[in-house]
Amino acid sequence: MTEQIGNVLLNLTHYSGKDLYSDGQVEDEILDIVKEHPQTDYQAVIEKKKSWPILYHLSHFRENIVDWIPMDKSAKVLEVGSGCGAVTGALSRKAGEVTCVDLSHKRSLINAYRHQDCDNITIHVGNFKDIEPDLPTDYDFIFLVGVFEYGQSYMGTERPFEDFLSIIQKHAASGGRIVIAIESRYGLKYFAGCREDHLGTYFSGIENYAAGGGVRTFSRPGLEKIFAACGVKEYHFYYPYPDYKFMTALYSDERLPGKGELSNNLRNFDRDRLLLFDERHAFDGVIEDGLFPLFSNSYEVILGKDFDVKYVKYSNDRAVQYQIRTELVKEDVSGGAFVVRKIPLTPQSRAHVAGLAKAYEGLKVRYQGGGMEINRCRLTQADGVVAAEFEYLEGQLLSGLLDECLSKEDMEGFMALFRQYVKRTGYHENASVADYDLAFDNIMVQGDRWTIIDYEWTLDEPVKVKESAFRAIQCYLSEDEGRRKLDLNRILKELYITPKEADRYRDKEREFQAYVTGKRKAMSDLRAELGQLVIPLSLLLEQYRLAKDVQIYENRGEGFSEGQSYFVENAYVDERRMELRLCVEKEVCSLRIDPAMECCAVLIEELTFNGRKVPLGDKKIFSTNGKSLKQSPVVVFDTTDPNICVNVGAYERQEENILYVRLEVSKLTQEAASGIAAAVKRRF
Repeated sequence: MTEQIGNVLLNLTHYSGKDLYSDGQVEDEILDIVKEHPQTDYQAVIEKKKSWPILYHLSHFRENIVDWIPMDKSAKVLEVGSGCGAVTGALSRKAGEVTCVDLSHKRSLINAYRHQDCDNITIHVGNFKDIEPDLPTDYDFIFLVGVFEYGQSYMGTERPFEDFLSIIQKHAASGGRIVIAIESRYGLKYFAGCREDHLGTYFSGIENYAAGGGVRTFSRPGLEKIFAACGVKEYHFYYPYPDYKFMTALYSDERLPGKGELSNNLRNFDRDRLLLFDERHAFDGVIEDGLFPLFSNSYEVILGKDFDVKYVKYSNDRAVQYQIRTELVKEDVSGGAFVVRKIPLTPQSRAHVAGLAKAYEGLKVRYQGGGMEINRCRLTQADGVVAAEFEYLEGQLLSGLLDECLSKEDMEGFMALFRQYVKRTGYHENASVADYDLAFDNIMVQGDRWTIIDYEWTLDEPVKVKESAFRAIQCYLSEDEGRRKLDLNRILKELYITPKEADRYRDKEREFQAYVTGKRKAMSDLRAELGQLVIPLSLLLEQYRLAKDVQIYENRGEGFSEGQSYFVENAYVDERRMELRLCVEKEVCSLRIDPAMECCAVLIEELTFNGRKVPLGDKKIFSTNGKSLKQSPVVVFDTTDPNICVNVGAYERQEENILYVRLEVSKLTQEAASGIAAAVKRRF
């Protein structure tokens, strides 16, 4: 039995007639989107809908994890667990034939409709164990993207992951490769407060999945044990960053990240997270100690022969005419020489990449004799299109040298480097060619040799050196809060920039960013708009402390005020019970007790003044800003500032008096508290 959607064939031979897993109603919404909109509209839809499932299934960033892999149109590909087709389109563009397997008919329909113009895709719908015997054994590439961790569900055997991989191996051609993309069990983001991606709980993988569940991720050694058990003799680890789902950079054992590179760490698109420490600084320490392969957030493992590509950076968060991929390629395997290539990702961006050769020639002429070299560029072929190829230079980025000065509080050293930057980049300032993006990360320093290594944004017009230097400083400061110890006013004086000029340059930068991105929203903006919280540990502890510390206000005849208040620490004897024994001076005429900082229901178990019971029904002595039935000991507060007031002036007071309070406090949501309070009001 088959179903045809455009050019895509769905094979339903092994489909049971019922989808056994689903994201629910949102899948119907996604199906409508792919039926009604071309793929060029997906980004706009994502920005409008502000929905995690829609972002996850339809974002073009998902393709990055497979887009970089070299293959040609003779390649035969198997994709297991193809879902809604997040990477199927990229595989279809690169390979000659793509066979997909997925358990869900609804998701396979989404995949088929979004790729209905592709004439090389077949989707098998049903259980993998049922479909697998019908699959051929000559695939050049087999992709398990976000799939291997579900091996237990696929197999249901005692050694599910080994059995799953062994079966997959049978379908690879001689010399074929298996590609596994999976989260790392010990990814640094999980230690820092992100929840486990599949279970939505904190520290599940770190705690060895002690609470159970049907999903398992692995450390690098854990994966290597499985490979060894399956007789895999050759494999190569790559490290997608921030993770494999929305990868923007890919590292390898031959090109690991350097200090300061990993700063894009707030990636909680699906749910709230804690922020227990700054991952950027933690990554720096991990990198220094050579532990990054263990703490990488994700792995992409190539089982079989390695690729010449050793590092990838994606710039596809831009307008379509500027989307490119930058690669570090091992050109001479025996000698180990590297080259850098910039490859257009769209037909519209080919002119942008080709223009880099002209930019090189123009900048080379401008800076000749000025102490600034330009990284050589030539045009070549890659992925069947014209690419720009550059020398791979080793040395120190200017940003790193400036960081060293700041860390040592060597401001004179910092300013000496900055003045060198201004002098060298400002050479022939009025020339009709200028690199607008002279950021410190784009300048390599090798002793006295300074080289502009990336000049993608070269203009055919002059740019004042103070403008490009100001822009470089702004970029530098925005990338790391630790750099903000730098006195910006000193830089402005150094460059003779007035506050009005600085504002004009900032406006121009905003215009430039809108021009480059085509006004697309950055992933950081989308994360914020999805509404997922990032809760720092310090804030969490402070809120907890305030929740557990009870605030007492004393009125000595002038009313309640913050100046006449204090906190009682450890007032709660357990999670819900509060007990207070307050010493009240004779001058105090009334007391206000704030038992919590949230909506709640309070049961007053005991309230006495000098041993005498305080009458809850007497409004002249006892009052609250909550709602309760007459003389009831239960008060409902539909406010985040609940308070209980006792007029101790109604009693005969001694020099020292004791107000004793015992309460049971139950937290309520705003909706529940408002509903109960309204019901109490009607009853009353």
